[in-house]
Amino acid sequence: MPAQAPVRHPVDENWARKTLADLAFANLKEQQTQRRWKSGMRLAWLLFLGVVVWLVFSFNSPGNNTSFPHTAMVTIQGEIGPGTEASAQNIMSSMRTALEDPGSQALILLINSPGGSPVQAGLINDEITRLRALHNKPIYAVVEESCASAAYYIAAAADQIYVDKASLVGSIGVLMDGFGFTGLMDKLGVERRLMTAGENKGFLDPFSPQTQPQRLHAQAMLNQIHAQFIDVVKKGRGDRLKATPELFSGLFWSGQQAVDLGLADSLGSVDGVAREVVKAPDVIDYTQRENVAERLVKRFGVAVGEGSVRAIRTAGAALR
Repeated sequence: MPAQAPVRHPVDENWARKTLADLAFANLKEQQTQRRWKSGMRLAWLLFLGVVVWLVFSFNSPGNNTSFPHTAMVTIQGEIGPGTEASAQNIMSSMRTALEDPGSQALILLINSPGGSPVQAGLINDEITRLRALHNKPIYAVVEESCASAAYYIAAAADQIYVDKASLVGSIGVLMDGFGFTGLMDKLGVERRLMTAGENKGFLDPFSPQTQPQRLHAQAMLNQIHAQFIDVVKKGRGDRLKATPELFSGLFWSGQQAVDLGLADSLGSVDGVAREVVKAPDVIDYTQRENVAERLVKRFGVAVGEGSVRAIRTAGAALR
């Protein structure tokens, strides 16, 4: 008996066609969704970058619309050093912007710093002298919590220094600190293997003993920088200083004691100096600060950099 051909059911064929059509439509819809998502992401990034650029340029223009008479202010906050908000680059640029504004009647340096780099402080000190002569505008220092070491190095160039009675002022000295672990290394039986070219190249290494000539060399260098610091203070304060044996010893004093010693001129605040001394009570802050947009850009750059490093490492691992 001949075999019968399989019967094709119309219902099954219609179902198959419908299923294939649904799958094709779903695939097309997914591709369209992905394209929209990519376009939306590109648009979002462009919008983000546009906002960043606008914020950077708008927030870094403190001198806009300040032609009316006012007191300019630049804040010196925290450690003074390269790469910080109180770096010479930031402070000098802020001071130039403040004094170039035709409406600024004087500049107040609002100081709250424990000190830092003598190099950075020296650059700012020199720039204060130059800008005062160039613009013929007074420059005052107003101390809040502290004005010590390199911060006082800066303040000494001001026309007058105002403090709070409880401020910490002074610390006219220089230090170089570190640790020595040679005795501990001997007790632990650990051998330090340091190779140098030049017999004194590693004299600040904490795991190597320090010789007497090396100690004398470091001390001579510190004494020279200290003498420079003293000369700057004497030049800036002049005959207002009350000479005492401890004045340049590295000690610091309260604001009231600083006034008595001639390290400061009077008690005062930013508002008081602007109102009573400058006679321009409106205070405009010209301090250059890293704004939100700049922080976002830096973080974005770091993320991109880390992603690139990971990609390079992954590619390198795949090639091995």
